Amino acid sequence: MTLQTPRTMRSTRTRVARLSSAALVGALALGGCASTDDQKSEQPPETTALTEGMRGVTDAGDPVDGGTATYAGYAQPGALDPGTTIAAATTGGIEMANIYDTLLRYDSEEQDFVPQLAESLEADDEFDTFTLTLRDGVTFSDGETLDAAAVVWSQERYAGMPAPEAALWNGNVQSVEATDDRTVVYELARPWPGFPSILSTGPGMVVAESSVKGGDDAFEPVGAGPFELKSWARDEEMVLSAREDYWDGAPHLDEFRIVYLNDQVTSVESLRGGGVDLAVARDPDVVNTVVEEELPGYVSMTAASNMALINATEGRPGADPRVRRAMALAIDPVLLAQRAFEGAGLNGDQLFQDYSVWHTETGGPGHDPDEAKALVEEAKADGWDGEIEYLDGTDPGSSKTMQAVKASLEAVGMEVTLRPMRTIAEQITAIVIDRDYDVAAWGLNYREADPFSKMYSTLHSDGTQVYGMATSPERDALLEELQATADQDAAVEVMDRIQQEYNESIPFLNWSPWAEYIAWDTDVHGVVGLASSMILMADAWID
Repeated sequence: MTLQTPRTMRSTRTRVARLSSAALVGALALGGCASTDDQKSEQPPETTALTEGMRGVTDAGDPVDGGTATYAGYAQPGALDPGTTIAAATTGGIEMANIYDTLLRYDSEEQDFVPQLAESLEADDEFDTFTLTLRDGVTFSDGETLDAAAVVWSQERYAGMPAPEAALWNGNVQSVEATDDRTVVYELARPWPGFPSILSTGPGMVVAESSVKGGDDAFEPVGAGPFELKSWARDEEMVLSAREDYWDGAPHLDEFRIVYLNDQVTSVESLRGGGVDLAVARDPDVVNTVVEEELPGYVSMTAASNMALINATEGRPGADPRVRRAMALAIDPVLLAQRAFEGAGLNGDQLFQDYSVWHTETGGPGHDPDEAKALVEEAKADGWDGEIEYLDGTDPGSSKTMQAVKASLEAVGMEVTLRPMRTIAEQITAIVIDRDYDVAAWGLNYREADPFSKMYSTLHSDGTQVYGMATSPERDALLEELQATADQDAAVEVMDRIQQEYNESIPFLNWSPWAEYIAWDTDVHGVVGLASSMILMADAWID
């Protein structure tokens, strides 16, 4: 049964009302929006309302068995291990979701987290004890049973790995106990009404013990999802084969194939030309192309998607809060979008704009090049040489963004060196593994369904995805308050104070939210949406 918390119930009502308004006024739009007082530039007047969930999907009749669906992945994952890889569509999450499945999944129609591998999840009145009941008869691809003990083993392993949400898990989950073969009880350190969300991502992907029979360094993906790994030619393709013994019945497809074409423009062009069956679009101008083609797909709105990390570790320019603030004030998000994406998108520096149920009264830091110049001069007077290195990709949108950022920062007295990365994998290595950057294009991707989990991982001092950004005790306390707040209106008030703290500390540069659009050809049917823009191909078929 679906777990409904006070927050999710309230959020559902609020979201329906707000998105209905957005559809009428074009607030949730691709192709432009009205400028704020701090943003003097105008955007193109054309708008296309784009709300979360399935788009353009119709009933196609009886499924057809057989065939291969080919998906152009956004970036090749380094590993198919939830203990090391972020469970999101852009980082290998789609591949992992179809190998492991998830205990819960996000249902965009219900606007709630619902059981998937689990049969139910129940919370106590205080939201600090949750009881998970598993479905009967679920097996891993190695033939072993997915029981409560398997869930406990997998999640304890996750907690001990350098996993994306391990810090959040370890700081909040006091114990995980299998009370019988199908029941897992979670005791939390503090109330957490949004706990179901984390069971829809990495911790909810149950890894079989046989995956590490050769040790973590020899990890082999063994899960309970609809597919299993057949082959993986690095930098080329991955092939997943259907499991006849999948708990919800054998998939209609014989295989699910993922190819890596290096950039989303190439991927979408391949989709339009029939080279692939599914592709992901994120850049606003690329999403506009998909919308204009009227391709069906699954849409997720993500805040702080078009943004850049600032490395605030000692010795980096971003260690000086004046430099961070100067960069934020120097760059006009609207002008940036005009140069990089022909003005498409919802552009502004507020964390959650008015499409969102998390929209706050407090706006972003604004655009003020005069103050930015003064801050740069102050920092230089104290010994800073004014030099900044900016890291980004080489696809068309990234290349244009680099030039726009360089021009904006140099206009206020900085000297910018550009560092283009050939692939997204190289970009991830430089930022995540090596921490070798001053300022780097990234996507924090705070989701409408539950922004807290990702905000904790990226903005809390204990987060595992901070990657060198500035943190503060004040922000830590605000995030912990947000976590414990069940009422939606009260949660938005906390989010407003988080926006205020962001405006003071500037841990990153925020330019706009993006729509992540997983698009597919009109002959593809039965795709199911999950959390973090992931999709499940268990019921998918091609006519």
